[in-house]
This record gives sequence, C-alpha cells and structure tokens, in this order.
Amino acid sequence: MLILLLILLPLLASIGAMAFRNDAVKVYALIVSLVQLGITCFAFTQFSSDMADQFLIHYDWIPALGINFKLGMDGISILLVALTNVLTPLIILSSYRNNHAKPAAFYGLILFMQFALIGVFTALDGFLFYVFWELALIPIWLICLMWGGAEKVKITLRFFIYTLFGSLLMLIGLIYLYLNTPAPHSFDIAALYNASVDPSTQGWLFWCFFLAFAIKIPIFPLHSWQPDTYTDAPAQGSMLLSGIMLKMGIYGIIRWMLPVIPDGIAQWGETALVLCTISIVYASVLALVQKDFKRLIAYSSIAHVGLISAGVFSLNIQGLQGSMVQMLAHGVNAVGLFFIADIIQRRLKTRNMDELGGLANNSPLFTILFMIVMLGSVALPMTNGFVGEFLLLSGVYQYSATMALVCGLTVIFGAVYMLRAYQKVMLGEQHARSVEFTGLASSEKIVLISVAALIIITGIYPKPILTIAQPALEEVLLQINNIY
Repeated sequence: MLILLLILLPLLASIGAMAFRNDAVKVYALIVSLVQLGITCFAFTQFSSDMADQFLIHYDWIPALGINFKLGMDGISILLVALTNVLTPLIILSSYRNNHAKPAAFYGLILFMQFALIGVFTALDGFLFYVFWELALIPIWLICLMWGGAEKVKITLRFFIYTLFGSLLMLIGLIYLYLNTPAPHSFDIAALYNASVDPSTQGWLFWCFFLAFAIKIPIFPLHSWQPDTYTDAPAQGSMLLSGIMLKMGIYGIIRWMLPVIPDGIAQWGETALVLCTISIVYASVLALVQKDFKRLIAYSSIAHVGLISAGVFSLNIQGLQGSMVQMLAHGVNAVGLFFIADIIQRRLKTRNMDELGGLANNSPLFTILFMIVMLGSVALPMTNGFVGEFLLLSGVYQYSATMALVCGLTVIFGAVYMLRAYQKVMLGEQHARSVEFTGLASSEKIVLISVAALIIITGIYPKPILTIAQPALEEVLLQINNIY
C-alpha cells in the first residue's frame, strides 16, 4: 500500500489545493510534500536492493484489452521516486518569495505533476506508463503557459507540439508490441519484454521510442524547444522540467527500450550515441557564448543529459550506474542553479551577466553556496557531479575511446562556462545595479543549504545509490546480452 499512498497523496492534495483562496496554499503544499518525503524515507527502510519489483500493487483495469493498474519499484524506480520527492518540497519552498497570481492553481499543478511523475517511475504496464507520461505533460504546460514570460504562448505551443508528437510515436510502438505479445495480449511489462518481434521490425520500433524519449531529454537535433522553454518558464517550472521531468526520457530508455527491443538497440544504438555526443559539444559551445545566466543553465543541461544518455547507450554497467548517479546529481544541481538565477532576477531585475558583478561583496553566504552548486555542476572531486561523470566517461570509453574523448569535452567546456559565469556574476568590480543585492531570506537559505548538503554528502558517499541501483541495472543488461 506504500506505493498507492505515494501516488494518491499528491493527487488528492492537488485537488484539495483548489479550496484555498490565499497564500496559505504555499504552506499546505509544502506540508504535503514533506509528508510525501517522509513516506519515501520509510519506503527506503523497507526496500531490499537484492529483490526485484517491490511494493507491488496489481489491479485489472481494462481486462478485455489486457490493461492493468500495476505499480512497483526496483532499484531504478525508487531512486527516481526519491529524486522527485526530495526536490518537490525544495521547489515549493523556493517559491515562497514569489507572488504568483492564482496560487491555488500554481501549487495544485505542482502537486499534480508530482503525482504523474511518481506514476511514470513506478508503472509496470505499458499503457499505464503512457497515461502517466501524458498526465505529466499537462501541469508543466499549464505552469509555463500561465506564469511564463512574454513569449509564453508561442514557446509553450512549440513545447506541446514536440512532446505530443513524441508521445504519439511511443503509443504506436506500444500498441505494436502489445499486438505481438503472447495470447491473450497484455500491456504488462513482462509480456512486452517477451513480445515476438523480428530484428528488422525492432529497427523502426527503436525510432518510435527513441524519438519520444529524445525529445523529452532532449537530444540533438530534437532540443530546440528546450532553451526557450527553460528560459521563459517561471523558476519553479524550469526546476521541474530540468530537475525531474527530463529524467522521464532517460528512465524510458533504460526501462522501456533496452530490454524490450535489444535488436533495435543493436542496429541503431551507435547512431544514438553519436547524437548524444553531438548534443554535448553543440550545447557546451552555445553555453560559452550566452549572456543570460538562465539560458546558460539551459544549454548546460542539454550537455549534461547528453553525457548521461551516452552512458546509457554504452551498454555496460559503468555507463548505466553513471547514468543513475548523474540523473540524481543533475536534478539537484539544476534546481540549485535555477534557484540562484531566480534570486538574482528577483532582486536585480536582470539575468544579463554583463550587468552583474561583485555580488560577493553583498552576501558571503550566497557566495559560498553558489560556489558549492557551481563546483557540483563542473564535477569537482568530492561533489555529486564527479562520481557520475567519472562512471559515464568510463562506460563510454569501454564502448569507444574516441567517443569518450569527445564526451570528455563536456568536463572542460563545463568548467570554462560555469567558472566564467561565476566570475562575471560574483567577482570583479561591483556593478551599479549589484549594490541593490540583499542577503538571503530564511526560505532561500534552507533551499540552498539543503542543495549544497546533498551535493557534498552524495559526492563523498555515493555507495548507497550504487548499491540500490546495481541489481536492477544488471537485470536490464541481462536482457540485451544475448544480442551483444
């Protein structure tokens, strides 16, 4: 029943949020998200990394079509559920200094998105996974459309069209697999794993799933919706998108591609890896020339997730372990960086780094916390980014030394554009506008200190993450070993 509680609590709370008519809904949403975090911590105490799917619930939903309401968690799922439920209270708390119009709708949508994300990461039925996947799109689209910037209508329409197109391709792939499962047909994940599909068919099925997941991640050349959406969205929308939602695509590749269409992976996996490598270099170069700090973070995110995806397609345990560690690290770091951009924007009404400088003189605590988040992002040893990137590059190296060399450019480029950004914003001569920068409020301190603590703790002691994920990742590799 734990997993049902994790699903139903944010869903019911999102409906309950509509009863509020003032900012008290902020406190309500934060309390709900903290309770959700407490349930997740309890789930960890009951979880055994040596066992397959746990906390299973299984109800017939549409028996005539073989559709089940089946949920469960293995070592991959529980880490992404934890990421969702750790970041959601931080994202809600980060909004305390903002005055959003229609706060009940704003916080209700965040909680609804939390519900849909938990569903995506725990669904063990292909049709149910698709339903949660689509449900997760609705709240973030509304958040960007209702509380976004000046270009919100055009930008959110492009975001919606991209993701809807990808979703339809995934639905086509799921239906085809379903029709090729043993009779009676079923969308159950075990049945889909055993679907009888010849290698040539798996070739085009690969593109149905890959395009859907590559749009969400995003991977070059399907990334064009991302920089504008991240930049124009309200800060909490950017955090939800970058911190959690893009992990849906990487999770989808690990859970719903590698074990289901191994022959398709054998045919096109190298092409996907090349596209991931291009994403890393392309986005890193564009990040170097950005003046808007928030837009720089957006391109940085494309580069980081490109490396994560490359690690997945390297098809070895180091690459997959690195992808799990780095998904968690990137989620934490992205939330921290977007929150820092929001703090600067709210106080100084600009994110243009040419108009900033010398902020270190105004707030020593902000200076230190920004430094820790920045170092985590550039993967300095003893921070959360280091372990994941080291494993990812090791995994890609086992696949191809040349590709590992190119992927390694993300470390160099990342250090250059992030250190340059930190220098322009925090150091040097104080800009006239920077004099107005004030110290951190209590809620801002809690969020940034929490983010900094996660960066340091998981950087020094990543073993629990590796231990929990390894058996499930080895199971994924077993499904494709017969092909390689």
